[in-house]
Amino acid sequence: MIGDYLGENEDLALKVMHAYVDSFNFQGMEFDEAIRTLLLGFRLPGEAQKIDRIMEKFAERYCKCNPEAFSSADTAYVLAYSVILLNTDAHNPQVKNKMSKAEFLRNNRGINDGKDIPEDYMGALYERIVKNEIKLKEDPLVAPSKQPTNTSKILSLDAILNIVVRKRNDDKALETSDDVIRHMQEQFKAKASKSESVFYPASDVAILRPMVEVCWAPMLAAFSVPLDQSEEEVVTFQCLEGFRYAVHVTSVMCMKTQRDAFLTSLAKFTSLHSAADIKQKNIDAIKAIIAIAEEDGNYLQDAWEHILTCVSRFEHLHLLGEGAPPDATFFAAPQNEAEKSKQGLKSPVLPVLRRKGPGKLQYAAAAARRGSYDSAGVGGHASGVVTTEQMNNLVTNLNMLEQIGSFEMNRIFTRSQNLNSEAIIDFVKALCKVSTEELRSTTDPRVFSLTKIVEIAHYNMNRIRLVWSSIWHVLSEFFITVGCSENLSVAIFAMDSLRQLAMKFLEREELANYNFQNEFMKPFVIVMRKSNAVEIRELIIRCVSQMVLSRVNNVKSGWKIMFMVFTTAATDDHKSIVLLAFETIEKIVREYFPYITETETTTFTDCVNCLIAFTNSRFNQDVSLNAIAFLRFCALKLAEGELGAAGKNKDKDKDKDNKPSKAEGPTFTDKDDHLYFWFPLLVGLSELSFDPRPDIRKSALDILFDTLRFHGHLFSLGLWERVFDSVLFPIFDSVRRAMDPPIEKRESEGLDLEQTEVEVDAWLYETCTLALQLVVDLFVKFYVVVNPLVSKILQLLTGFIKRSHQSLAAIGVAAFVRLINNAGELFSDEKWSEVLLALKEAALETLPDASKIVETAEIQVAQTMQQRGPRAVYFERNESMINLRNRLHYIVADMKSRTAVQLLLVQAANEIYNIHGSRMTATHAMLLLDMLHRIAVHAHSINGDFVLRSKLQKLQSITQFADPPLLRLESESYQVYLTLLQRLPLEKPDLARDVDVESRLVELCEEVLRVYLNTAIAGLPSQETQELSSGWIIPLGSSRRRELTSRGPLVIATLQAISGFKDSFLEKHLKQFFPLLASLISCEHGSGDVLLALSDMFNSWIGPFILKAKC
Repeated sequence: MIGDYLGENEDLALKVMHAYVDSFNFQGMEFDEAIRTLLLGFRLPGEAQKIDRIMEKFAERYCKCNPEAFSSADTAYVLAYSVILLNTDAHNPQVKNKMSKAEFLRNNRGINDGKDIPEDYMGALYERIVKNEIKLKEDPLVAPSKQPTNTSKILSLDAILNIVVRKRNDDKALETSDDVIRHMQEQFKAKASKSESVFYPASDVAILRPMVEVCWAPMLAAFSVPLDQSEEEVVTFQCLEGFRYAVHVTSVMCMKTQRDAFLTSLAKFTSLHSAADIKQKNIDAIKAIIAIAEEDGNYLQDAWEHILTCVSRFEHLHLLGEGAPPDATFFAAPQNEAEKSKQGLKSPVLPVLRRKGPGKLQYAAAAARRGSYDSAGVGGHASGVVTTEQMNNLVTNLNMLEQIGSFEMNRIFTRSQNLNSEAIIDFVKALCKVSTEELRSTTDPRVFSLTKIVEIAHYNMNRIRLVWSSIWHVLSEFFITVGCSENLSVAIFAMDSLRQLAMKFLEREELANYNFQNEFMKPFVIVMRKSNAVEIRELIIRCVSQMVLSRVNNVKSGWKIMFMVFTTAATDDHKSIVLLAFETIEKIVREYFPYITETETTTFTDCVNCLIAFTNSRFNQDVSLNAIAFLRFCALKLAEGELGAAGKNKDKDKDKDNKPSKAEGPTFTDKDDHLYFWFPLLVGLSELSFDPRPDIRKSALDILFDTLRFHGHLFSLGLWERVFDSVLFPIFDSVRRAMDPPIEKRESEGLDLEQTEVEVDAWLYETCTLALQLVVDLFVKFYVVVNPLVSKILQLLTGFIKRSHQSLAAIGVAAFVRLINNAGELFSDEKWSEVLLALKEAALETLPDASKIVETAEIQVAQTMQQRGPRAVYFERNESMINLRNRLHYIVADMKSRTAVQLLLVQAANEIYNIHGSRMTATHAMLLLDMLHRIAVHAHSINGDFVLRSKLQKLQSITQFADPPLLRLESESYQVYLTLLQRLPLEKPDLARDVDVESRLVELCEEVLRVYLNTAIAGLPSQETQELSSGWIIPLGSSRRRELTSRGPLVIATLQAISGFKDSFLEKHLKQFFPLLASLISCEHGSGDVLLALSDMFNSWIGPFILKAKC
């Protein structure tokens, strides 16, 4: 009683059953243990549909309690039936050949969303079922002796279970050996020679099979020949009865060949393929066909095709007799002129058919022609002129068909819901084949069977979901084929029929974690992708839109397919389809967003992917911008934890153990489920940063970083790390690849860096600069959480600085300074050391190298000298010269870029100290000072190599370098280094002692003065030369004077720095500086400013010191 009530389809009973099943906690239970626990409280009802509703809810509950067990509730649902079959097979004494473990595993392959459940899991399940039977609760109202023992019989699931798993037919048991047949034939011959024979009633049905196999051929001849030759009513009746019984016997015993032979012969006797020859016995044959369909439908299997073909031909003739317009009037494909002229040939047609209406004559003529049974349609492909006699016979025969009403034919379809679970699938397969043949003709397509497919789908939609899924598997393939038909009218009709079925199907409630709706609506997506007809694609969009807007409360797993349809539409080549689809998406997101994730939170990702597809729309920029705005809305809902909000509220009412959610919102980690939601959204926005449209790029970047900025406080460190690695950093990887080709390609093919810079679009600089600034700001904002990722940020920034591209390097330096300026207050001593060490390493790796320019130029000159020889060799060498020339241009551009980067780094070091110098330790200051000193020394090493400078001067037309090439870099780096050394003792005396500022300063001042003096005398003759000469000193050239003028400010700053030290400093280091100062007096200068500063130094510092010493 309880089981019967729980299985009812009424609202109250369903609610009670759902509440009852939800009261079980199956968490951690094995699958069979959960089934046993459920069945302890009540006895399963005997009606299959009631059992199905209970098992469906059980599967949902089990998957909710064990979300990692299966891919979906569909798997648990199918496995539950499979377990029942195994339980019956293992513990029913009537089953002789028990199911083995290998068979059980084979039968359940692919049930886990196309994949296999782990073999260990299934093997353990098999062992537990075999060892411990699942026993149903006994009915207290029924005596124990009358309790059924066969579980599958109790549940009436024999036919259903054959759908769940593959049938294990023992073919050998069904076959009859040749010896038995030969022996039986001899027995028949012996009996025939006797005058009298005895009839023995069969005690076992198995005896019939060999008997039928022996005598079926003579029986077929005995029924066919008299039926064909005789017109007597009694003979006809007896022959048709013989056919009916023969079909029944062969069908029940699964004798396919014999059954088909009888049924095919009977179908031919209907003469529906040759309407002009129909007689009364043919009408009786049609009635026999109908009787067979009603009585033996469960056993016909693929023989249904013969019956449904007869039904199709009968219906065609019936409509023709009523004068109704043929389907071809509405569905015929467009024809060329030749086909139209053929149809225009006149045939003698009776006035009675002319009154049927214009446009019908050609179809009546076709029906009057005699065709073969195997030809498609009525009349087949028979050709020739139709005679008056044939038309007269046709009129008479059409009237004879009125003996059979259409309702009798329709009864075959309406009673399809009475077929068992296997027979209905065979019926549907046959009907689809017949419909395919009807639609095959381009000149005379018919949709009768197609309309019947819709009807039988409607009639059988209330079958248990397991059976319905098998039915729909057949129908979906059919609708996909017809939906992609070249006949547009037929395809539109098919898609509209599919829409009607979908609307009806969506009236049924779907529980959580199931994929019934998803599977049902797949044809829409496949046809949307395959169809070349714009009208079909637009119709699908309208159909899906109607389903969403009218059945939104019932859509569950169907959301996935709907979003796939709209995603496909987003990439369509026709603007109207894109706009129509986005109009629906806009309404869904605005008004129905809670429904999207009510039971299936995974559909949130489908929605996001759909919106991302629309952001790439090339037809309308407003569509793209609105789609990006909706992504912001989705991010807000995700951050607020509203995915599946409705479902969660229901669970709170049912589960007392649920705790209320925290007001501050959820915390997101790097778990797979959180990544599954966030990453499609964030990665989609990230990829839009490369969109060629400026507004789209800017909007995408704004929303991406706004989302991270507003909701980043909910992210764990693990999730942040994934965001940086997979969302943010790839933006710059793409930029760097675009800007910086592989070194092998640059050098072997001679790519010029300046040319590369010109070829890259300007938007790349803007996007890169903005994105890098936003990344830095984001890191600073959440520094407390993400500070362990500082090494990755530094790697990104130094990667930009090290690039052989001036613009990228400048962006990197600016971002590096931005990071230190904004986050310097938050850095610990360890982080400061890490940051400054990274800056120093970047500076050392970007030191310019002028020697490569000279080496490449010398190779080029050497090859130029060898450009004499055979013509072929000349061209080969000429190509090599072009590569060398291009490589030289690249190396020159690379050195210019490195020089510019070094200048930026010197300025950055100065700015960093100005802002954060007070926070630096001795270690930090030494890193900064060492970097500046290394830059200055390296620049001086190039500037002081006069041999290298002279070679560069010869290449000045190519390099455009001044002489010396790195004078500005050397001067600025020395100047900043000197400034910092001067400030340290004044601002942080303790720190100055720790870093030994005094010795550094003495070394620097001595170095600067020597450099200046070396420059001043570098062009003078040697001592020996001067002794032999007249003693005149050669004046400095103009280029050397300009160099001295450029070095003058640094020398002046150095002299002023020396003057600023105390007397104790002068007394200690006067022996080092005095010779240098004296040489400055005697050397030639580029300007008088150095002499003036030297004069001030002697007057204010050295002079008083000497006078004081004499006193």
